Amino acid sequence: MNEFSWKVAHSATEAAGLKQQSGSQLLAGGTTQLDLMKCGVFNPPQLIGINGLNELRSLRFDEDKISAGALTTMSQLADHPACQQNAPAIYGSLWQAASPQIRNMATLGGNLRQRTRCAYYRDPATFSACNKRNPGSGCAARDGVNSNHAILGASESCIAVYPGDLAVALVAFDAVVVLLNQQGESRRVAIDDFFLLPGDTPDREHDLGDDEIIVAIEVPQTASLKRSHYLKVRDRSSYEFAAASAAAGFTLENGVMRQVHIALGGVATKPWRATRVEQALEGQPFNEETVFQAAELINQETQALAHNQYKVKLAPRVIARALMAAGEIA
Repeated sequence: MNEFSWKVAHSATEAAGLKQQSGSQLLAGGTTQLDLMKCGVFNPPQLIGINGLNELRSLRFDEDKISAGALTTMSQLADHPACQQNAPAIYGSLWQAASPQIRNMATLGGNLRQRTRCAYYRDPATFSACNKRNPGSGCAARDGVNSNHAILGASESCIAVYPGDLAVALVAFDAVVVLLNQQGESRRVAIDDFFLLPGDTPDREHDLGDDEIIVAIEVPQTASLKRSHYLKVRDRSSYEFAAASAAAGFTLENGVMRQVHIALGGVATKPWRATRVEQALEGQPFNEETVFQAAELINQETQALAHNQYKVKLAPRVIARALMAAGEIA
């Protein structure tokens, strides 16, 4: 690990100002940042401690929305009495992520900005070709072992999968990310727009200015969110990233599906909104045949690589299973 200086921010605006200094990185829970420093992916000359910013720790379940400060931990949100009842997909995405110890430390803002687990990205000593880490160097994963890589949203420059769970549920249910700059000006970004496709600039992952920090996340409290489910398929039952996951929810009116919300994880370069499937199911009767048939529409968008063809079959199945589970909620 490289040597670095340490500063403590005493306000959100101060943190935003310090962040824009060349190479500076914020540090809250540190569950991802320190790992990346140890393996040589990040070598920041300065870390900015923000854990003392209690202004970013609020958590409220109001009648119309959920509001969570960026320093709220994953455990605090999952353990809120209203989370499982009012937002089961969000609850499921939280308790199935990482380990209890990590969830106790990891903040919501940091969780949104976690970096890919692509082995080529995380091993700079062996692989120099990674456009996400070293722009313009190439993508070693394209011709390498790519069984865990993206079938949605990939580009010639990058095929790395976004690894998180919470963001999948937040994208499905139209969350908003609240940003703040050093002048104290706030900006609200739809979370689906906050995550950027790799295109030709995979090193730029978020719609976040150099002098902006995440201060809060807001999620509308809707009937679809209350009738929702998060399904995660993985190689082992705990402490494992998704091979594929889906957050799904809808309302039922006389047996007909309305306000359908679906997003996928584990298969795309960002949390992936399954808009085509949502539109196909809107106004359709809720039954297994209809759901499984519509879920197959996701494969009009997929592009498999040499080793990840299994995800083409897996993606529609997790969508359908998540929808069927959501339909069982009273």
